[in-house]
Amino acid sequence: MSTFEFGNNTGEVAGEVTRGARAVVVLPDIKQRGGGLGVDAEARLEEGQGLARAIGIEVLDAFILPIRAVRPATLFGEGQVERIAIACNQSDAELVIVDGALSAIQQRNLEDKLKRKVIDRTGLILEIFGERAATAEGRLQVELAHLDYQAGRLVRSWTHLERQRGGFGFLGGPGETQIEADRRQIRGRMARLRKELEQVRRTRGLHRERRQRAPWPVIALVGYTNAGKSTLFNRLTGADVMAEDLLFATLDPTMRAIRLPGVEKAILSDTVGFISDLPTQLVAAFRATLEEVTAADVIVHVRDVANPATADQKAEVEQILADLGVNGEGGPLIPIIEAWNKWDLLSTEDQAMRRDLIAAKVSEIPVVPLSALTGAGVDALLDKLGEILTGGAQTLELTVSLSDGQRLAWLHAHGDIIEETQVNDQDTPAMRIKVRLTPRELGRFASLTA
Repeated sequence: MSTFEFGNNTGEVAGEVTRGARAVVVLPDIKQRGGGLGVDAEARLEEGQGLARAIGIEVLDAFILPIRAVRPATLFGEGQVERIAIACNQSDAELVIVDGALSAIQQRNLEDKLKRKVIDRTGLILEIFGERAATAEGRLQVELAHLDYQAGRLVRSWTHLERQRGGFGFLGGPGETQIEADRRQIRGRMARLRKELEQVRRTRGLHRERRQRAPWPVIALVGYTNAGKSTLFNRLTGADVMAEDLLFATLDPTMRAIRLPGVEKAILSDTVGFISDLPTQLVAAFRATLEEVTAADVIVHVRDVANPATADQKAEVEQILADLGVNGEGGPLIPIIEAWNKWDLLSTEDQAMRRDLIAAKVSEIPVVPLSALTGAGVDALLDKLGEILTGGAQTLELTVSLSDGQRLAWLHAHGDIIEETQVNDQDTPAMRIKVRLTPRELGRFASLTA
């Protein structure tokens, strides 16, 4: 169960809000310097409501408030704060969700004025991640992100944080305040978590090295949250990963083996979904997990083409991949396929229009339309993956000693054997094998001989 504890410096607002809490969602549309969300505001507001529902909050009202001048104290103007208060009173809401970033002071002042709990987008996403993290690594990552977020927000807490502890000795000063002690404890806990996560990162690195020595290519599924990655993962692997029409339904990465045309075995990896304005604390904490993408042989970018904001979602995913160093300067060059998911939800006209775009090769990235839910188009995706992973294969003639069972077994398991004959004119009997190998497979075969 997710629980929000809150209070303010006056002690007038206190209590807790749990799953099932009644909330009002407010989207600040900041229009300074010619900016603003524009036509995307409605889609962003819907996403904010989806985030709230993902953690079991009942959304009673939701609206957009245009902001032409940001108020340092409250973000919103006085009239807008009054409108939020009226909406809360009319719907009997106990929670206000601001789908944007709030400073600690703005959050505290809004709670003072509205006499209700106020959380911002970052706090809401952190709560979702805190509830969904299932593995020990996921819980470590989420706790670190929570502490990083809360470290600068102790000002929101009760007045006991302003009390002082006594100093040591007769000449000691008044001692440290409770808020300073709490901050020190938070910093200490964060340091311990970072050490544990560094160990996790080293362990993941060792696992990646082991997979790279193994002959199996890795395929990473990435995409905006709720694009259908886990549904596609289940469809391809027969797994039972949680897949619901819910933002951040799964957090912890999952890997399964699959077969592809021309590829005996490949590893499919399902990653955490991306989202716009993903909190920097989460990006930093989940970096060890996200770095799995950089070790992939192929990336499948799963897109929800039935979503009106699909183009913006694509841009967000590409930006996060760029931040991770994928296909950037000095980063790994990894082939990408776009899986246009939820194709069955498009109208016939929309499908025809998008097929024309695919035929015209508007994008340099290969595109495969499919429905992970029904399975339509999934075989075409497998064919495309097999084509990419076996692309550039070359035919070689290799002579391997019959006593070298490891290399012979490897070639039979992972190469395309064209012809093989036994050679008996040597002191050591051997096999002359004509085999087709991709450059990556050839490199892995060479590592067996090193």
